[in-house]
Amino acid sequence: MEIISISMDAETLAELDRVQESLGFKSRSKLLRATLSSLLNEYKLIESLKGHIDAVFMVTYRSGEKHGISDLLHEFEDCIKTVVHQHHVGVCLEVLIVCADAQRIRELFAILKKDKGVRSVSCSVL
Repeated sequence: MEIISISMDAETLAELDRVQESLGFKSRSKLLRATLSSLLNEYKLIESLKGHIDAVFMVTYRSGEKHGISDLLHEFEDCIKTVVHQHHVGVCLEVLIVCADAQRIRELFAILKKDKGVRSVSCSVL
């Protein structure tokens, strides 16, 4: 098995340790391997899509990031059919119903996954 190193701030490391303990992982490495495996599986699913796709995205972000996320989502107004917005203490949830060609779904997924303002994104294909 190869060894890699990553950098993270103290707050993220503390949260990682809390999750590790809560979920019962024996080490940070095992938790990170499981997390990466989940991401890779999600990516493989998105990459395998073909043709017209109906999907639901769930996106969370800090409420202060709303303007930037809204601007980003406007780039996809041709395929976002429904948006439900919910506020929670300092966090916003957007539920997006998206109907588009598989390539547009992949583009939206990639942009949301790498946006620093986005806390989490998941995509369920209908």
